[in-house]
Amino acid sequence: MTQHLLSTGADYPRLAARFRPIFADIAAGAVERELSRTLPHEPIRWLKEAGFGRVRIPREKGGDGASLPQLFALLTELAEADSNLPQALRAHFAFVEDRLNAPDGPERDRWFERFLDGQLVGSGWTEIGGVKLGQVNTRVTPQADGWLLNGEKFYSTGSLFTDWIDVYAERSDNGGAVIALVNVAQPGVERDDDWDGFGQRTTGSGTTRFIDAQVERAHVYDFAERFRYQTAFYQHVLLATLAGIGRAVLRDVGEGVRQRKRIYSHGNAGWVKDDVQIQQVVGQISAWSYAVEATVLKAAASLQQAYEAHRSGDEAQLQALNVAAELDAARAQVIAGEWVQRAAGELFNALGASDTRAGKALDRHWRNARTVSSHNPVIYKARNIGDWEINRHTPTFIWQIGSGG
Repeated sequence: MTQHLLSTGADYPRLAARFRPIFADIAAGAVERELSRTLPHEPIRWLKEAGFGRVRIPREKGGDGASLPQLFALLTELAEADSNLPQALRAHFAFVEDRLNAPDGPERDRWFERFLDGQLVGSGWTEIGGVKLGQVNTRVTPQADGWLLNGEKFYSTGSLFTDWIDVYAERSDNGGAVIALVNVAQPGVERDDDWDGFGQRTTGSGTTRFIDAQVERAHVYDFAERFRYQTAFYQHVLLATLAGIGRAVLRDVGEGVRQRKRIYSHGNAGWVKDDVQIQQVVGQISAWSYAVEATVLKAAASLQQAYEAHRSGDEAQLQALNVAAELDAARAQVIAGEWVQRAAGELFNALGASDTRAGKALDRHWRNARTVSSHNPVIYKARNIGDWEINRHTPTFIWQIGSGG
């Protein structure tokens, strides 16, 4: 793979300008979708038609060649409009990234062509219930002309909107851990909208069942060959989502204060917008939002370095860059999870009781930030950082979840 095929950056103002009118339309309907719990099929279609899913593909292959910091900047802008959408696209961009790290050739080009056509990939990794730690019940079974996939997943984020699902499974013949890419356009794939979390309510994160679903022979990949910085990458999509929520909080508190007419007798000005204490609250929210976004973009630069070095063959360099990317993502998670939730709560100190009414849906910012922050336990991230700083122990790149004992 030659250097010119790397996605090292696009003209960001031009790239972002292509999507900002769509982001504005998405933002205009965000509150109504939240109140009615309407899944964002139409906004996802707008993004597909505009080529949002191909921004990371190298220009030489027909994409935009965006760098990772540019991708996460775009996702931050999208999250400001509706924080459900970046998370719904998380598995898609992760699989794109995996193909970017794969050897150049006809199979990779087939996927690039699908992405250029607007096809999207969803997620099917997590099993719930009485699954023991490390146990995988979802199986792929080899057949003469491909594979059969059987199992059930939850937290199938984005899969209600996609053409493919990226499924973590176990081979029935040798027990190997694999990723199977299954086409949803078949009766063997059942998708339920049964996600009932109090936040991120329209990410399409419910149950998916596979009943003798057909998988092409070439579409089962050894999990050990996944791109090395995948854990940090997945976390970065959530970080961009948090940064976008922070921007949305700042947008809504600024607009709310500007429009507010009612004042308190013991306030500091004849208009709320001139009250110095209210100004201080909004200033603090602005600082939190700014710091989170800056931290996320700085961490994304480490991820880009790991990506650009993936073909170097220098194992020591690769290990060092992947450790740096994981640690920077963890540091950003500790900051973003706390500060965006604080900003989303502090918003109400600048507004009034009427702004707690359900019709304004301002509580969605805290609920969404809290839900996003719960995905990968921040306490373990902080511990990993501390263990590195003290003992230089390598952070946890891959983990599993299941019943203990």
